[in-house]
Amino acid sequence: MDSEQTEHGTEAQAAKNPGDVLFDYAAAELARAISCLGWRGARLHTGVHQARKSIRRTRATLALGMPPLGPGAALLDRELGRMNRELSKLRDAHALVAALDGLIEKASTPEALAVLRRVRRVAAAQRAARARAELLEDPQLGDKRALLTTLQAALPALPWNKVRQADVDAALTRSLLDLDAAGARALASTREEDWHRWRRRARRWSQQHRALGDQPDAHEAMQQHGKRLAVVLGEAQDFSLILAHCSKRSPFADADRRFLRELAQQGLEALRERIAKKVAEFARTP
Repeated sequence: MDSEQTEHGTEAQAAKNPGDVLFDYAAAELARAISCLGWRGARLHTGVHQARKSIRRTRATLALGMPPLGPGAALLDRELGRMNRELSKLRDAHALVAALDGLIEKASTPEALAVLRRVRRVAAAQRAARARAELLEDPQLGDKRALLTTLQAALPALPWNKVRQADVDAALTRSLLDLDAAGARALASTREEDWHRWRRRARRWSQQHRALGDQPDAHEAMQQHGKRLAVVLGEAQDFSLILAHCSKRSPFADADRRFLRELAQQGLEALRERIAKKVAEFARTP
């Protein structure tokens, strides 16, 4: 075999290295996060939402390369997590409005529609105030974009070539065990944090398969179940978010707050029953 053939063979093997797949995906998602944080005007909130999605996907991808990616990846993961927490108030303000929009579309009575429209106006005003405060502190989110750009520059320095398929498989198994444990805990609990943890685990499981290209594997059935689970748990989280804004410190009028709380509680209970049934049905599937 001549040197040219050897070189081409080496390149072909390198192209199949799972570390290359993970790096390409993480780099693209981080670049997308930076771009989305640059969205202006009415697109600001959607940009923040999409940026946080891409940051979570990047973190899920880093987890697939552990432990070979080493302490540098752990540092990147911590900084990305901190960034998402800093953006969470903006995102929550927007998510509340989006959740109310969903309820408005499904309103079954004129009374419900009137209440939902009133509370949406209040929520939209709060969202705008949150955006003004955030942009006053960090104009055009420039500081956050600069930090993400710094983290992006550090990404290629990680030892992606050390990641093997066995490492990826082990990481997927860890995620699946975490998902199962979180599900069992949430189904036996009424605590919001337990259900939120389950949602995060389901979301990460789905994101990790997305990073790998959704290739069929030994977990294919669970992969599809996890995707559906993440969606429904997200719907339940919308109701939880609404309930969190129905406390005595709520910005909504008392009568509207009571009506909204009852509506959200009913919706949340119905969804959780549906989730429990879906999980039981999947467990019985051969």
